[in-house]
Amino acid sequence: MQPLSPLDGRYRAAVADLGNYLSEAGLNRARVLVEVEWLIHLANRDLLGTNTPIDLTEAAALRAIVTNFGDDDVATLAATEATTKHDVKAVEYFIRGKLSELGREDLLELTHFACTSEDINNLSYAITVRDAVAEAWLPRAEKLMAKLRELSAKYIDAAMMSRTHGQPATPTTMGKELAVFVHRLQRQLDRIKGQQYLGKFSGATGTFSAHVVAAPGVDWAAESEAFVSSLGLTWNPLTTQIESHDWQAELYGAVGLFNRILHNLCTDIWTYISLAYFKQIPVAGATGSSTMPHKINPIRFENAESNLELSCAILDSLAATLVTSRLQRDLTDSSSQRNIGLGFGHSLLAIDNVTRGLGEIELSPAVLDADLSDNWEVLGEAIQTVIRAEVAAGRSNISDPYALLKELTRGKRVGHDDLAVFVNELDISQDAKDRLLALRPHTYVGIAAELGKRVQ
Repeated sequence: MQPLSPLDGRYRAAVADLGNYLSEAGLNRARVLVEVEWLIHLANRDLLGTNTPIDLTEAAALRAIVTNFGDDDVATLAATEATTKHDVKAVEYFIRGKLSELGREDLLELTHFACTSEDINNLSYAITVRDAVAEAWLPRAEKLMAKLRELSAKYIDAAMMSRTHGQPATPTTMGKELAVFVHRLQRQLDRIKGQQYLGKFSGATGTFSAHVVAAPGVDWAAESEAFVSSLGLTWNPLTTQIESHDWQAELYGAVGLFNRILHNLCTDIWTYISLAYFKQIPVAGATGSSTMPHKINPIRFENAESNLELSCAILDSLAATLVTSRLQRDLTDSSSQRNIGLGFGHSLLAIDNVTRGLGEIELSPAVLDADLSDNWEVLGEAIQTVIRAEVAAGRSNISDPYALLKELTRGKRVGHDDLAVFVNELDISQDAKDRLLALRPHTYVGIAAELGKRVQ
């Protein structure tokens, strides 16, 4: 059978590490982990008075089921599920089989004890999403950030014409503009790194009802919290049958915002390339157009835009769907959560493309210089602002400096000589005139470089 999704076909190499976590096999491995750890917790704390402890050797053997979980185990579970028609029940039978192999039939009834399927699933999803973010998505995002910081530092003093509304505006530096994206993206990464991954473990409707009947002397809420915390998750004490998935909506919202900021970076870099501010470095053997041999297309950034939009569509849908469950349980979340990997996969593919794309561009100083040299009228802002300061300080009586500069520059092309004549005729202090006469579009960048260095 051919892959239905390009993430499992054309782009598999770029996203394969996500499959270790956000796949059916990854989910089943996590389910086995949860079942094994709950079994060990129950037995070694003797919560049911069975006096059936699991020694260190046996615990290691049980945990090895998780670390050695492979294709044969996946096949075994699939075969069992074909009969049970229930994925979590298949995992329970899988664990029971392993216990029999270890000669610990006395532990069979502790397997999946007092658990509803969602007790296992919600913890498993929390584990797989947490690990996918930490081990696959974040490292690639950090690599992107390192490249973006590198370019920001490299071009921190490279003066360039800004364009507000697409029109020439107060100059800036390329490094500062890239630093804006570093700052925006880092804020979202910090949110993602600080994300809580919640878990519940409280039975069919979140009340510990079966637990209390089976062993009324146990503080089941405390045991649940201890168990969930032992998995590196945050315990959620108030739930229905399901953990409410609010943490997932929070995470997907943060990743979605990261995606959208990155999308904005792509459109800006694409535009800088179209303005020839950046030139693309030819890749040996690559073809830009099937008919125009000269072309180098900014495909890394265009590909990224598309994948970021797909990722956001999936993650937005998940965030909206998962926070609603009818009364104490429905299964809308079950189908939805199987697509978490797609949401992260398209984001990861985009991140990879942007990182590679940033490594395939170079700044064109001559183009930036020519653009600045052709737009002396942008100094109109500086001149009128200096006049206003002079008037405020009582050193000038010029009326409405803004209107004066608007008349000189709006919709017109002016050069150095035009501005020099204008400044010399102004009724302002000589110090102010000297500052304005020394100004060039290339130097009218304020403290752009200092601001940009804040992200280094």
